[in-house]
Amino acid sequence: MKKNLLYTIYSAVFIGMCLVPSALMPFVKSDTNKEKRKSAEAPRLTDEDGKLNFGFFEDFENYFSDHFAFRQQLVTADGRIKTAVFATSPNKDVIAGKNGWLYYGETLDDYLHINTLSERSVANISHNLDMINDYCEENGAQFVFTVAPNKNSVYPQYMPSHYVESGQSGNYDRLVEAMKSKSYWIDMKETLKNTKSGIPLYHKTDTHWNNMGAYVGHVRLMATLGKEACPAGTSWYTKNNARLGDLAAMIYPAEDAKDTQVYNDYQFTYSYGRTFRRLDDMTITTKCSGKEGSLKMFRDSYGEAILPYMAECFGSAEFSRFVPYELYTVSGSSVIIEIVERNLGDLQKYAPIMPAPETEPDNMISTESYSSDDIIAETETNGGMIHIFGELPPEFFSGSFTEIYISCGGRTFKAFNCFEDKLLNREDEISDRGFSLYLPPEHQLPEDGKITIMAVSSGKTVSADVQL
Repeated sequence: MKKNLLYTIYSAVFIGMCLVPSALMPFVKSDTNKEKRKSAEAPRLTDEDGKLNFGFFEDFENYFSDHFAFRQQLVTADGRIKTAVFATSPNKDVIAGKNGWLYYGETLDDYLHINTLSERSVANISHNLDMINDYCEENGAQFVFTVAPNKNSVYPQYMPSHYVESGQSGNYDRLVEAMKSKSYWIDMKETLKNTKSGIPLYHKTDTHWNNMGAYVGHVRLMATLGKEACPAGTSWYTKNNARLGDLAAMIYPAEDAKDTQVYNDYQFTYSYGRTFRRLDDMTITTKCSGKEGSLKMFRDSYGEAILPYMAECFGSAEFSRFVPYELYTVSGSSVIIEIVERNLGDLQKYAPIMPAPETEPDNMISTESYSSDDIIAETETNGGMIHIFGELPPEFFSGSFTEIYISCGGRTFKAFNCFEDKLLNREDEISDRGFSLYLPPEHQLPEDGKITIMAVSSGKTVSADVQL
């Protein structure tokens, strides 16, 4: 009897503990913000059309998984056990490395050199950057382009040993080969790896470089622009628990998972514009008394740490996170584009908003006409300009690189080799056969909506008349 009673009490306690997260769910709120994702919404019995929602139980499962009581505490306990005991991560977006280092899961393909961009894609990116450089020069601006390396590209020694690189070149290496002769290109990975510092240049439990890594990047950028870098003061020092590690927060959401930050004692003098709230604002403007020149910097989250140093060196500066890049606002300034290594493919996705250069293809040897049946071509209006974009079939391409032109209204314009996945309702799809351009503001489409698309490669031109 006593033994059965103990079993009964044990079972009741166990079941009660299992029911606590469910029973207290209405009273103890859960939050997935630290995990960089949106919580699942409450399930509905009917869909938007008022019909029965046959996915109700799946929706309920997702909702419960995100909202049960003490979720953050239980996820954190699971994360601590798996990283400490099994050296694995409970979250696919976080890689648990050696000595407490964490890496972003989306950088794994780059690290392993798999699922790489095609040879044509790399050529497209190089072509697109050349067009940006030409536009900046025509508008009196100096252009510089750089890639912020993934953390495991600079510190591969802390990656788990079971991840072994493939034998082929990765996207970054392929881009270096394509860009090495271009004066506007900066190989930031080489710069960071060759920097001798007793302090790591990246955060241990965060995706990004720290202030020292950003400063190293700043010095290299300013040298390429031919300008004096921001002083670093008299000394560098580290401060513990000074930054929330974004990767640590994803697997230890209940903890105030702080990382170490690096500082110098230089006293900045620049000021922010009125609308400034925080460093991840989409647009930030700054002014610095006594400094000359203007800067337009297109940046991502890596630009947050580098922003103060850049702002200190220009009389006025604007830092933008908008994509596509609004290049039509550029005039008489220094222009920088910074993008993280894992997003290199985006340079073949979103054409900058700028008037397409007018040109006459002079490298046509033979012309071959093609039916427009398989051509995708669409238009929209953006920035006061008509945006023409789409995708060409494989028959338009030969060799590793193809230039694309569009003729309309008696004028011919050069296109960016960009596949606008979102505008074509094919988000996250990759294609190296896209085209995209913005007609100059004064130029309109012909009344009949007809254009001619020409693809030039290896002296051969394939053209097609298209009705928009």
